[in-house]
Amino acid sequence: MKRNLSLILAIITWFAIITEYILFMEIRIVSALELSIRFLSYFTIQTHLMVAILLSYRVLKPKEPSNNLLNKAGTLTALTVYITVVGAVYQIMLRPVWDPQGMFRIADELLHSIIPLAFIAYWYRFEDHTKVQWRQFSYWLIFPFIYLIYTLIHGYLSGYYPYPFVNVSEIGLQKVLLNSLALLFIFTFLSLAYIFIGKRSIKEN
Repeated sequence: MKRNLSLILAIITWFAIITEYILFMEIRIVSALELSIRFLSYFTIQTHLMVAILLSYRVLKPKEPSNNLLNKAGTLTALTVYITVVGAVYQIMLRPVWDPQGMFRIADELLHSIIPLAFIAYWYRFEDHTKVQWRQFSYWLIFPFIYLIYTLIHGYLSGYYPYPFVNVSEIGLQKVLLNSLALLFIFTFLSLAYIFIGKRSIKEN
């Protein structure tokens, strides 16, 4: 069951990523290289790539030891935190200002609604909640922090910011830092909430 669900969700995730990339390529106004860099600069895409890789690995290497990073307890929870932020930020902040049509809409709904919800369910069922430690949440914050630093540096050098709430040129650095602190709180809250829910599910079962 686990392998079959991993395969289905992996296929859907790869399809959504590749479709979104092709669609962006069709409407690009910059070089293919610059478009690719911009595409990979989205937290949404980076998160879904990690999700797709993890799921694909679990399909191809279902019996790998649990101390392997992609099978280690907590990795699934970390990705669930990231993809929950992806879905929540899109629904609350980006959906009102973005109205995709056609295949764009299908790819966007997969990336920001369907896959996040499906992955949360996958996490609840297949994470080894007994081995997830409270202290792990601090390590899960490293990726969002590195992403923020990269985004600010890349934006400063290229003038391109993937999201309006980190666009220094439009809202200023102070506002971006305040938004980043708010997101840090959200990442921390979700991390602790998922650990709590996971451990609560053990007691109920």
